Amino acid sequence: MKKVKVAVLGATGMIGQRFIQMLEGHPYFEMEGLYASERSDGKKLADVLKVRDHDYVPETLEMTMETMDISEVAKRARVAFVGLPSDLAGPTETQLAESGVAVFTNAGAHRMDPDVPILIPEINPGHLEMVKAQKSYGNGGFIVANANCSTTGAALPLAAIEKAFGLNEVYISTYQALSGAGYPGVPSLDAVGNVVPYIGGEEEKVETELAKILGNAGPDGFEYAKFGVFANCARVPVIDGHMEALVIKTGKKATVDAVVDALEKFAGPPQELGLPSAPEAPIVVRREQNRPQPALDSFAGGTGRSRGMSVSVGRVREKDGRIKLFLLSHNTLRGGSGGSVLNAELALRRKYL
Repeated sequence: MKKVKVAVLGATGMIGQRFIQMLEGHPYFEMEGLYASERSDGKKLADVLKVRDHDYVPETLEMTMETMDISEVAKRARVAFVGLPSDLAGPTETQLAESGVAVFTNAGAHRMDPDVPILIPEINPGHLEMVKAQKSYGNGGFIVANANCSTTGAALPLAAIEKAFGLNEVYISTYQALSGAGYPGVPSLDAVGNVVPYIGGEEEKVETELAKILGNAGPDGFEYAKFGVFANCARVPVIDGHMEALVIKTGKKATVDAVVDALEKFAGPPQELGLPSAPEAPIVVRREQNRPQPALDSFAGGTGRSRGMSVSVGRVREKDGRIKLFLLSHNTLRGGSGGSVLNAELALRRKYL
């Protein structure tokens, strides 16, 4: 297979550098350029490195940053992976798509657009079809978004439970890692020994994005799921890994054993196709009473490119007809760059690229 040329936008940020991590030696994609602001022009990746838990190969560390120029990106790349702030990402992504570039974005600017899918390939692969309704699709350009990082963690187990039992109501409490705020994240004197019970816009994102992801898509657009979602979101002093507590009212009676079975059997096209970034099991159920934990389980999913791409679920229990559980997902891998790369892998295999 001839590799597809790709660009990374926002390559000096945490999400941008996670994109670079996921794309190193990728069997489908070849990085043709790393793009950032003018102040980083000419700097090597080694000079601006923020990711500390991955050993980049020497050739990658020698790659240099270029000032972002949409016409130049469009000339050199078929795909753009976007790790820009939402206010900058929105118009940039629109211009790239209009220029014939397939955009896979971690930013939230276009997530709720009526023709942009929020894609999680194990859950809603059919939503990819909606890019054909985008005005830019005729010239090869389109936008695919991944979900907010905390939404992604909740969506996978909820999809498994919804498929088996239906959903009526979901109550979500998140305990979100500092890296979810970008680099350098939350100021240390606000974070250390503290919990901040507010993340701007986060609760609204979780509630609306889940409805879009777990809903249907068709000729008339997206039909949002009808179950109720009630979210509380907090920032905690953890580097990576979003923990979430869920209380779920299912559509029909669900026992703990049946829920665990549904979670462990859940899979989708990424596993069937053997996509390079796909974990063998998108959901890993822990039986220990004190798991999952960010220090132990953030990188669940396997080795190499699939490391950090599984959601870990634990303490599954039932009370008064409701299912309770904890989950943990890696916010900058499965909930960030890894999710976008997996989306692009599916798009390539389904001949959208």
